[in-house]
Parts: sequence; C-alpha cells; structure tokens
Amino acid sequence: MKGENNNPSTSFAKLFNAHLHFFNVLSCVLLFGSLLSLGIILSFHLKNFSIDLHITQLSLTTRSASAPPPPPPPQSFTPAAKTSNVAGIGLTEFLKPPDVMHGMDDKELLWRASMVPRIPQYPFDRVPKVAFMFLTKGPLLLAPLWEKFFEGHEGMYSIYVHSNPSFNLSDPKSSVFYGRRIPSKEVEWGKVNMIEAERRLLANALLDFSNQRFVLLSESCIPIFNFSTVYSYLINSSQSFVESYDLEGPVGRGRYSRRMSPRVTLDQWRKGAQWFEMDRELAIGVVSDQEYFPVFQKYCKGACYADEHYLPTFVTMKFGHKNSNRTLTWVDWSKGGPHPAKFLRTEVTVEFLERLRSGSQCQYNGNTTDICHLFARKFSPDALYRFGDSWDLD
Repeated sequence: MKGENNNPSTSFAKLFNAHLHFFNVLSCVLLFGSLLSLGIILSFHLKNFSIDLHITQLSLTTRSASAPPPPPPPQSFTPAAKTSNVAGIGLTEFLKPPDVMHGMDDKELLWRASMVPRIPQYPFDRVPKVAFMFLTKGPLLLAPLWEKFFEGHEGMYSIYVHSNPSFNLSDPKSSVFYGRRIPSKEVEWGKVNMIEAERRLLANALLDFSNQRFVLLSESCIPIFNFSTVYSYLINSSQSFVESYDLEGPVGRGRYSRRMSPRVTLDQWRKGAQWFEMDRELAIGVVSDQEYFPVFQKYCKGACYADEHYLPTFVTMKFGHKNSNRTLTWVDWSKGGPHPAKFLRTEVTVEFLERLRSGSQCQYNGNTTDICHLFARKFSPDALYRFGDSWDLD
C-alpha cells in the first residue's frame, strides 16, 4: 500500500518508548505511595506522643494536687508569759533535787554535781541551807539528840546519810533521817574509799541548789550549840573550816610518797582532821577535782591514811586563801593512839560540855572569838541519857 511504512526499526522504537513511559508512571506511583505511607506512619506516631505527653502532664498535675503543701518557713518564737499554762519543765522542776536514792553511778553523780551557774545572782527567792552529812557504819544511835537539834527549823537544813550498804534498817517515818540515805559503797578506815564516800556525800548535797554550807559528821558526833547558833555561825562565815597543818615526823611528812611528785610535792603535803565544814565553792572544787585526787587514789595507800591528808593538801594548794585551817569538830587526842578518846555517860557533865563550848580562842571573820567548835566526838550511845537529864542545847 502506497505510503505505508513497514520499517522494523521504527516499530521497535515506538514499543520501547511505550514501555519507558509505563515505567516512569509506575515509578511515580510507587514514590507517591511510599511518601504517603511514610506520612501516615509519622502522623500516627506524633499523635501517640502527644497523647502520652498529655497523660504525663495530667498525672503530674494530679500528684501535685494530692501531695501535702511544703512546710511553712520558720517563724520567730515568742516566749509565753509567766501566767501561761503551757506544760513543760520550768524553773521549779529544774531546781528540785532528785530523790537521794537515785540511779546515778559515781561518775554520773560527780559530773552532774560539778555543774555551776555562771550568773551569781539567783532568779528565785533562795533560803541558804546547811547540809549535814553523816558518814556512818550503821544506825545513828544519837539520832534523838539530833532530832531535838533540828526541830522547828525545817527548810534551813538538809540531811544526807552514807552508811554501809549491808545496813538495811530504816528510820521511823516521823524521823528527820527517814529516807535520807544515799546510794553508798563500803568504806574502810584509813583507805582512800573513805574520801570517795565524802565526795559522794558532797555531790549528793550539791544537787540541791539551796545548800550553801556542808558539814561532815559521824555517828558519834554531837552538836554543842543549838541550831540557830550553828546556822548563823556557818552561813555568815567568810571562810571554810578544813584543818590543815605541816607536821614533821613519821605521822606527818613521813607518810608522803615521792611518787606523787611533781603533782604534789613534799612541801605541799599537809595533815588535818577528817571532819570538815566548807562552803559551796569549795565543795564544787572537791567533787570536780580530777588532778590531785587520782594521785591520792594511786599512791596514798597503806599507812598513808588518805582521809587525813587529801583534803588538807588539796585545800591548801587550791583554796588556801579561803580556809581557816581549823576544824569545827572537837576531839580529844590526849590519850594517844590511832583513835581519839571516846566518852561514856559518866564522863559527860555540864561542866565538861560548857568547856567544849568556850574553852579556847580562835579567829572568826577576822575577829577573836571563844566559839571555836560547834560539834564534838566521840560519844557513846549511853551518853545520850546524860544530855536529856542535865544539859540543854539552848
């Protein structure tokens, strides 16, 4: 046929172009589909992330609403007025001394007793008292005389009794000695535990802030003046009464141990009677002593007799300017021996007791006086009847 082209190359070219066009279209469709799918997937994930974020925010908001509010900032404290009924420990409770039969051991007791207010003025009405401390083996057989001595003067004295722990008899409830025994330990004559007992008595007495003067007595001691005279003499004294003197020979300097040096030297060594009277400042010094007492505990043994040397030495070294260097307890050493004379009923007369009252002279607050002793020892229990028959403390 005229004009018809049957060239094979031309047909092949058309066929190839048709296939090429088909593949181009298919590629576009596939690319579009892939992009569309990717868009759908991303959209789904973003939607889930938004939901999770919203839930998290909602959870945090709920927790914040249910949690307790933060504590308010500290505010200034204004003390309540004295008329307030707010419960708590006030000055009255603080000042009240514990029961004498407390649960403190010696270390705790001495620590508490050594505490000292730095302000000297008392913020309460204080009636100064005299602490009468009895160091005994067993019962106070002269108690009736002391009962008479204390009668009518409540609130002006305190009583403390250190007896052998094995002694378990109690005083009548009507007695001034009832319930006045402190936690005690065994004491041996001439041993350092005698000083430990004295410090124990002082520490217990110091727990009462009203105690101003402290007297050490034995079960064989008697008062030789009435309470008013004794109280006035002690409370108004400007000095303490711890006997202290330097004595040559075997029962004085001969008892010194060189191992005490350099803390205590031979020149500082003193001797004196065990029975003392002291003010509150000195009593605190004795119970607080951790420098000299350990030396006596370690080296004053055997024939050293710590009760005759520790206090005279310590007081002279640390409180010599405030000490009278004499004792207020009269004893009779004229018969010799390791112990003073003991007086029976037949030896106790009015003349004898009056001689004890004014038979010597001494210094008191810078003046000469004939009242040098307020107490005396050693008196047997049967002497008690003599006091009741023929002698009045007044």
